[in-house]
Amino acid sequence: MKRRLIIPLLAATLLLLSLWGCAGQTDSAEDTEEAEQDLIVVGVCQVGAESDWRVANSESIKAVFTEENGYELLFEDAKQKQENQISAIRKFIQQKVDYIVLMPISETGWDSVLQEAKDAGIPVIMVDRTVDVEDESLYTAHVGSDFEAEAEMAVAWMEETYGDDQVNIVHIRGTLDSTAQLGRTKVLEEAVEAHDNWSILTQLDGDFTQPKSYEVMCEYLSRGDQDIHVVYCENDNEAYGAIEALEEYGYTCGEGGVAVISFDATKTCLTLCLEGKIALAVECNPLLGELVEEVIQTLEAGGTAARETYAEERCFTREDLTEAFIAERAY
Repeated sequence: MKRRLIIPLLAATLLLLSLWGCAGQTDSAEDTEEAEQDLIVVGVCQVGAESDWRVANSESIKAVFTEENGYELLFEDAKQKQENQISAIRKFIQQKVDYIVLMPISETGWDSVLQEAKDAGIPVIMVDRTVDVEDESLYTAHVGSDFEAEAEMAVAWMEETYGDDQVNIVHIRGTLDSTAQLGRTKVLEEAVEAHDNWSILTQLDGDFTQPKSYEVMCEYLSRGDQDIHVVYCENDNEAYGAIEALEEYGYTCGEGGVAVISFDATKTCLTLCLEGKIALAVECNPLLGELVEEVIQTLEAGGTAARETYAEERCFTREDLTEAFIAERAY
């Protein structure tokens, strides 16, 4: 469904005056034309606002899908609940939107509602995470990050940093069954299996939030002194909570102490990396609005959108950063 924005355009004729003979006058005439601008209606269902990354991701979407750019944006915050996301999708179907953009909280449980969207003829675009469905035609495209490639950067850094030394790892996982958690966990676990000198001391569930990560890390540290070399956090906010807990229990984060690895690389994370408290910041780019728009514009033109579109990403250590670089960063 495309909603119409009516813009009246007035056209006036010029008054012609005769300068000769009798004072004849041409009647003025006024023509009115209407130009129609199609607004593409996009329904966006966001996970929530649980992290700095998520807030930046939402802002990126809202900045692109504006009336000025030719869109009507319907935005739903699911508040970290899959049932809210499913309800939002059904609401978008009833509203007959042109496109549905979904940031799925987990990979499973989507077959029925996505079939409803397909039956309604509404393309669904996955953003950030993706889904595990029997029929992959239930969604049109995925725009986001290659989470396994991100984790491989972290593993490569650990290999280079520690060599043959023993590496004891505390692993703080993100929201279980989300694509980011599955990818970052899979690569770490496979790397531990491949390295006889690597060991996971514990796996804690931080749910991508600072308070939960602080809580579970404190509970673990309260059991007594632990010989921790690396804390592998699956997003920035988990790293903040872990650092807070570690320092409360007398651990040093940084050179000569615990190496904290984080994923996202938002400004606050990079500041902590420059200060030395975060050893490695792996970028997960939240600014996906323009890439989503490229998919929609391809479909609007009758083309076939790429099945996967990945944002460009890199990783940072203290040596890679300056205050000026961080200040200029968009997120």
